[in-house]
Amino acid sequence: MTSEITLFVNPTAGRGRGAHAAQPAASALRDAGFSVRTVLGEDADDALRRAREAVAAGTGALIAVGGDGLMSLALQAVAGTGTPLGVVAVGTGNDFARALGLPIRDPAAAGRLAARALKDGGHREIDLGRVGDRWFGSVLASGFDSRVNDRGNRMRLVGGRFKYDLAILAELAAFKPIPYRIRLDGGEVREIGATLIAVGNGTTYGGGMRICADAEMDDGLFDVTVVGECTRTELLKVFPKVYRGTHLTHPAVTVHRVSSIELVAAGVTAYADGEPMGPLPLTATCVPGAVRVLTGP
Repeated sequence: MTSEITLFVNPTAGRGRGAHAAQPAASALRDAGFSVRTVLGEDADDALRRAREAVAAGTGALIAVGGDGLMSLALQAVAGTGTPLGVVAVGTGNDFARALGLPIRDPAAAGRLAARALKDGGHREIDLGRVGDRWFGSVLASGFDSRVNDRGNRMRLVGGRFKYDLAILAELAAFKPIPYRIRLDGGEVREIGATLIAVGNGTTYGGGMRICADAEMDDGLFDVTVVGECTRTELLKVFPKVYRGTHLTHPAVTVHRVSSIELVAAGVTAYADGEPMGPLPLTATCVPGAVRVLTGP
């Protein structure tokens, strides 16, 4: 393994934490004897191009410093290549790191962990979801939750968590169950009414909401959580349980373990790892062992 590794940085992650996190992470890696090259981009496309160039040039690892948005970009660069991915999670949600039990908002500890893993061969091969040529690591959301994302992204006068709280209230006011057509593992098409359908490679989205609480990232399967038709009142009762994962026992909730799923619904945009994937229809496939993540022993 080459001793030169690449630090892939989003300086704006977590309201500026990305820029501050890069230095202690890089110091921890240099102290362990690694040569560190930092990659920034003028925008997401430029950053991804530079990350892919580093991987193609044979970097020893791509260490992503940022939130779930940057982790998503990093996955596009390393998936299927064999290049290890290190995670320095300093964003707002950090769901990818959370699912893997990695340090959150502690860049020095994350840098030391990555360095030890590189020296000792400590890594975990995990599955990824794939939609077309796009990869995702945590959860693909569609339905009520993705409409909240849509509305929140359109709000310009407020920011932070409060923006999404307002978006939830607005979507509740307009809420109606969504007619879906789904196909699991290439089987028969089912027509269902649902509040949302979440396709989980990982367990959480939205900064710790355990929508797919029992998902395993190395079992070769998605956990698909279907929240069926609910009234507004029932949805208000179920929604808080998502933070503990206890919503899975509610009668309106079903879970399917599958390797692929086709989703069709009008007027629904899918989000994965917090990033827009585009409107339905789409087919998501679980790809076993698609990426090596630097982890502890």
